[in-house]
Amino acid sequence: MAVRTFTQPGSLSESLATAGFSMSTTQVNGVNRSEGASKDIQQSFSSEARDPLASHTNPKSRPGITFAAQDKLPKLPIPDLEGSCKKYLSALKPLQSPKEHHDTVMSVHEFLKTDGPELQEKLKKYANGKANYIEQFWYDSYLNFDNPVVLNLNPFFLLEDDPTPARNNQVTRAASLVISALSFVRAVRREELPPDTVRGQPLCMYQYSRLFGTARIPTENGCQIGQDPTSKHITVLCHGQFYWFDVLDDNSDLIMTEKDVALNLQVIVDDAAEVPIQEAAKGALGVLSTENRKVWSGLRDILHREEGSNNSDCLNIVDSALFILCLDYTEPQTGAELCMNMLCGSSKVEKGVQVGTCTNRWYDKLQIIVCKNGSAGINFEHTGVDGHTVLRFASDVYTDTILRFARTINGQAPSLWASTSPDPAKRDPDSFGDVQTTPHKLEWDMVPELSTALRFAETRLADLIQQNEFETLEFQHYGKNFMTSMGFSPDAFVQMAFQAAYYGLYGRIECIYEPAMTKAFYHGRTEAIRSVTEASVEFVRVFWAENPAAEKIDALRKACQKHSEITRDCAKAQGPDRHLYALYCIWQRAIDEEGAEMASSDGMDSTRPSSPNGSEKVNSVIGSPTRNSVISDNGSLSSSPAAHQVQHSMPALFADAGWDKLNTTILSTSNCGNPSLRQFGFGPTSGDGFGIGYIIKDGSISICASSKHRQTSRFIDALETYFLEIRKLLRQLKRRGTSADKTASRAREAEDKHRPKSGRMKNGRMKSRGRIILGDGKTQTPSTESITESDDEGLGGCMTPPSLDLNAFPPIPALPPTPPHSPPFKASIMSSVRPRVDVTPPRSRRNTRTSAKMLHPHAFS
Repeated sequence: MAVRTFTQPGSLSESLATAGFSMSTTQVNGVNRSEGASKDIQQSFSSEARDPLASHTNPKSRPGITFAAQDKLPKLPIPDLEGSCKKYLSALKPLQSPKEHHDTVMSVHEFLKTDGPELQEKLKKYANGKANYIEQFWYDSYLNFDNPVVLNLNPFFLLEDDPTPARNNQVTRAASLVISALSFVRAVRREELPPDTVRGQPLCMYQYSRLFGTARIPTENGCQIGQDPTSKHITVLCHGQFYWFDVLDDNSDLIMTEKDVALNLQVIVDDAAEVPIQEAAKGALGVLSTENRKVWSGLRDILHREEGSNNSDCLNIVDSALFILCLDYTEPQTGAELCMNMLCGSSKVEKGVQVGTCTNRWYDKLQIIVCKNGSAGINFEHTGVDGHTVLRFASDVYTDTILRFARTINGQAPSLWASTSPDPAKRDPDSFGDVQTTPHKLEWDMVPELSTALRFAETRLADLIQQNEFETLEFQHYGKNFMTSMGFSPDAFVQMAFQAAYYGLYGRIECIYEPAMTKAFYHGRTEAIRSVTEASVEFVRVFWAENPAAEKIDALRKACQKHSEITRDCAKAQGPDRHLYALYCIWQRAIDEEGAEMASSDGMDSTRPSSPNGSEKVNSVIGSPTRNSVISDNGSLSSSPAAHQVQHSMPALFADAGWDKLNTTILSTSNCGNPSLRQFGFGPTSGDGFGIGYIIKDGSISICASSKHRQTSRFIDALETYFLEIRKLLRQLKRRGTSADKTASRAREAEDKHRPKSGRMKNGRMKSRGRIILGDGKTQTPSTESITESDDEGLGGCMTPPSLDLNAFPPIPALPPTPPHSPPFKASIMSSVRPRVDVTPPRSRRNTRTSAKMLHPHAFS
């Protein structure tokens, strides 16, 4: 059999330029780009093609449905400048003192009279040749991020356990997940994966084409995203050792059964165990992917020093794999331990050697992680994909594992896929082509430079892990059904909980970020929902004061309605954040290209701070599906090389302190999940903030909070007691007749309506004997209707903090800033990526030439 040569994944720059040109017009083949046109093309496919699960025997399968609506999707609109500025001021007002807000208003007025209109026109001109006006700027903000991606950029999903306990052992679970993941790959490549939709409206599916066979590749001048579109193998990590084997043929059909994969994985586990873990740690090169990006770039140069060398080939095999499968030897027990393991791995030093699972990762690619006890999760590189995309992958994979097992019991059980691979066990071996199904172990040549670098990288990673903590909340008392029955938007309801709980602990309101998905537009990513509003601040004030239940709930309802209104705006790509960030990038681009032509004679150099107090804010971030990022020890956020300084005058809006304030995220939140997930989360986006991933299920709420040791457990406790307190208030009002439970049966309504006031029927017999049993397990006598509940459902001491004077509460205390996160614009890096979540690009440092705070994404929606 001929030896197959693996080459480094190619840059996506060419495909990005091609797609950007061909898809930039408002018409395609004479058909307008619009929601209606994209919906029409979606409806032209049969119901079976749109929903294979509805008909698992589908002879009418029609390839091409996955991307059928792409050419018809509307372009991401550039919002009106004055409208964005007005929304920007509204988002800032509750976060500023009157004096601060007055200064920001004046800066915005100046911006609208001077630089704003000119930048708006430049943005429109720039967007004419682009598929999406924000796309390249967004990639740059991720790819120019210098700091480690672990804990800063990569989010995680924790899957629910397999419902069949016997299948929750490592090898069986991993093999099942691999087969389902490969079926998903096949559906994408054959364009049979039904597109995501919202109320029948197809969403952009471009990100799915960038999910597999891709790798984040660091260079001296920022990172690139490379992809091997023909990849047909996976890489397996076990005890920090690398293995690979082929899993697909050239037609993207599966060449192994689940049993075959399980046999391979068992062989790998047994082989890896033969090397003492302390010894294996010396060659765990996956740790290098957690390094500073420039450092990692230099180390990759060492690996590629001799083209065709063993190290170079090994690196290419890892980079070009469909995905990484990490088999951990540990069995995390608590929710917090599981979340930490999926996000960054565990740190455990024995006899001076790191033997934790943090060495068993490769963070530049999509990773499926399976623990010894079968607990499984996903950690993903966030640049090109948002949380919503990876959520679809995770939920489909989880669903397929269940359906495939069901078909072993009942052959008529449905399939998730429009078509399936021919049974590998029944195929002619010659039909597989050039494949190697036997596991191969990668043997790296550990030259002295690599051994030294690995040791230093591991100690820095261990430091980073020790700096962060995680806590989870599995709130089982109620969920989406209860919230909607009370007339609330579930997401808005939970967002208000974050604000109220935080204020209860710290006595102030902070800047909060939440991503909204904009995939209804071509190559859409996310928009930032600014959850803090005047209505939410009023609710927090009312809630923590001694006010009647009705007044508190009324304030909550108004705050939730305002949040829902903003969310709808953002989903239509009419939020201010991405628009203003694009204007900022256009301005900086002009500085880079024109230099002195854009400079003024104000005598200030590029190190001038963008905030009046002159203090450098390095923890800026711009959210995107699930999240933002954290700064490194030296505060560097940009991978662009230093350049000569130029004098310039920053546009008033960006120089104002409000720009920093709105873009310093203290509570970075993201709602991403469904019943297939147990938890979802990411690291904190600032040193004094929290990273909060949450999942709202029908009857429960799952929350994972992370921080750099900021009383995370206490914050989780405050959230739980708040949820219970709000339920108590809602029930009080319900029993007073001021609200109705939409889920109550008609029979119960009739009972309440016709119950005699005297409690006796005409024959004198008691209508109801004994005590009435309430839904919460409490009881009451039939003669009285109590409106109070026992203290065990109370807020547990969450009363007005004794040291807090609510009457003195300012319009909003001054808060630290949060500029958008994106490194300085570099044309060379722009072309390096192609198409992000649950979870936000990294924050970048102030550019030495522009004195501007760079922005950075993160993402989930």
